[in-house]
Amino acid sequence: MPVSYSRKVFIPVTHLCRDTCHYCTFVTVPGKLRAAGAGMYLEPDEILDIARRGGELGCKEALFTLGDRPEDRWPEARRWLDERGYDSTLSYVRAMAIRVLEETGLLPHLNPGVMSWSELSRLKPVAPSMGMMLETTSRRLFETKGLAHYGSPDKDPAVRLRTLTDAGRLSIPFTTGLLVGIGETLAERADTLHAIRKVHKEFGHIQEVIVQNFRAKEHTAMAATPDTDFEDFLATVAVARLVLGPKMRVQAPPNLVSRAECLALIGAGVDDWGGVSPLTPDHVNPERPWPALDELAAVTAEAGYDLVQRLTAQPAYVQAGAGWIDPRVRGHVDALADPATGWARDVNPVGLVWQEPDEAQSAGRVDLHAAIDTDGRATATRSDLESAFGDWESIRDKVHELAARAPERVDTDVLAALRSAERDPAGCSDAEYLALATADGAALDAVAALADSLRRDTVGDDVTFVVNRNINFTNICYVGCRFCAFAQRKGDADAYSLSAEEVGDRAWEAHVAGATEVCMQGGIDPELPVGGYADLVRAVKARVPSMHVHAFSPMEITNGATKSGLSIREWLTGLREAGLDTIPGTAAEILDDEVRWVLTKGKLPTSLWIEVVTTAHEVGLKSSSTMMYGHVDSPRHWVGHLNVLRGIQDRTGGFTEFVPLPFVHQSSPLYLAGGARPGPSHRDNRAVHALARIMLHGRIPQIQTSWVKLGVAHTQVMLNGGANDLGGTLMEETISRMAGSEYGSAKTVAELVAIAEGIGRPARQRATDYSPLAA
Repeated sequence: MPVSYSRKVFIPVTHLCRDTCHYCTFVTVPGKLRAAGAGMYLEPDEILDIARRGGELGCKEALFTLGDRPEDRWPEARRWLDERGYDSTLSYVRAMAIRVLEETGLLPHLNPGVMSWSELSRLKPVAPSMGMMLETTSRRLFETKGLAHYGSPDKDPAVRLRTLTDAGRLSIPFTTGLLVGIGETLAERADTLHAIRKVHKEFGHIQEVIVQNFRAKEHTAMAATPDTDFEDFLATVAVARLVLGPKMRVQAPPNLVSRAECLALIGAGVDDWGGVSPLTPDHVNPERPWPALDELAAVTAEAGYDLVQRLTAQPAYVQAGAGWIDPRVRGHVDALADPATGWARDVNPVGLVWQEPDEAQSAGRVDLHAAIDTDGRATATRSDLESAFGDWESIRDKVHELAARAPERVDTDVLAALRSAERDPAGCSDAEYLALATADGAALDAVAALADSLRRDTVGDDVTFVVNRNINFTNICYVGCRFCAFAQRKGDADAYSLSAEEVGDRAWEAHVAGATEVCMQGGIDPELPVGGYADLVRAVKARVPSMHVHAFSPMEITNGATKSGLSIREWLTGLREAGLDTIPGTAAEILDDEVRWVLTKGKLPTSLWIEVVTTAHEVGLKSSSTMMYGHVDSPRHWVGHLNVLRGIQDRTGGFTEFVPLPFVHQSSPLYLAGGARPGPSHRDNRAVHALARIMLHGRIPQIQTSWVKLGVAHTQVMLNGGANDLGGTLMEETISRMAGSEYGSAKTVAELVAIAEGIGRPARQRATDYSPLAA
């Protein structure tokens, strides 16, 4: 492999920061900026001028570097953003990245510091890559007064590792590294390398690791600290190469060492020089000019390697496709990349429009809904099973950790818990609920009987159902949910997308068949335009104005909002105005992140699920609530999940029902990789439905059971143990069927009525909100 570099311009968006790192000379204060005649931030024209001049010199990277969240510390920064209509520094960065793409063609590489999952999601569509130095995992340097990171909230190692992890979950090509010589011990240095290796092993997203030697700066708290000893630095580079392995790109800044030291670094394992600019200084190390590119090529050749120019994303990610590079910047990357190698082409960048993908057209296996019951899947699994979900060994280790924490026995007496639940179903302790959840035999019969009695008292004997049609408008998805057998890559044999026109046609067919509701959900297709969700709603309402549109999981809502740059509230309000009536409370799985991050690679975290659902309720969109169980979870997770739902319902009152969803394992990647149980047992199913009725008593009156996952006989058992609703006719259920469910994809009204009559109960058709249908 050659030694690589990126020809870049350095764009110091702002020198303000809320942190006070003791070695930093990049950061300043508002008064010094004013005294120098500078603004709090670079103005848009200043940013674009730097990018344009760099493009003329053959630069292809626009490195956005800035302090962390200065508006949180400096009123002057907050005022500057407000005056220009930006709600945050990150919003300004996003807007400027788009302008750089459109007006210059340079590729943004974003280094705005610590970011949340949501913030990373918002920035992925405007940049092929991002970065943040981990620097060190030493808590001692962070917590001890007088040491390098004391008083800098964004240098908390746990917070920085979370950003690295979230970037991996979102499949963002990411640069990180360690800073050598800031007071860390050798053990802490090694721990930092191992932390980077661990997160990369799980997600495969660390594209390069920078090993950077500390250089003391005047007028900083660490000005008297000696520069990193070169032999020490060289040894760290060599250890980094050994720890990280032969495939990782190991980077060292060539301007921080001499020519002879550059040769030694290559010999120790460096194979990337990072960004080198023919135009802008290294604003972080302004006293150390970049080497001339011909000099860098010469020293690299002397070491026996060719110097090759790369883009902001390393070649493996450039060539990897939609999972890594967002379609909105794909054209910008392709314009500069050699398709055969992924390295940079010898061209100057030209501005290209940053735009949404074209409106979705029907494509692929659009007959899957009709053929799934007769022909089944074309392939057993999606084509990228081994690479789409992260490292299976790491995932299995997490499953074992979860299992080790699951209680082997419950100390609380089941009979005592049952008596407590009889007195006050919603007022038991978590220990009592856990006892009920783990009951078996005659004790479980008693728990189910209590649940059935509560059901009868709350909603009566009617078994309700809705005549509806599921329309899963695409199964193309790159999120990486490890439990999901529905998601496909675009080129897979079972992949498909439906146009808005086709969705409207299916809604009309459902209406003719007597449906009052369509439930629309789909994969997170990176090529779905931001306006695509509202287009689907409008397509249904245009064909059948009276049709209730129950659509878009919290994950889809988050995806739409982040891609658009709007807030969750603004996005939901727009969908409501387009005609959306309610949302499904799916994508919940288990509302506990220790379980979620085993089940899924890139799905929204628990806190964001809660935010989306709560906001939906606040803007007038009610929702269902769900829990998928029987995989890597335990009864304590069920209790915790139901407690989260109770808290939301107390605040908003927006849940219409609770739907327990048994895990269907047969074609699940997580199960096939040996990471999940083969679905819940019959005991588990009975316990979950009964527990839900008891814990949600007085809050959520409707408990639904899934005939498509359980089959008729087991569904009837659940109706005698707390559940009162059968869901819907569905008409085309593909998600469970793709996973291996054997109970069909549709039921007629007569078949649903027969399920109820089979246990001596009346059946009643309902509306989505559980109100009786008008005669």
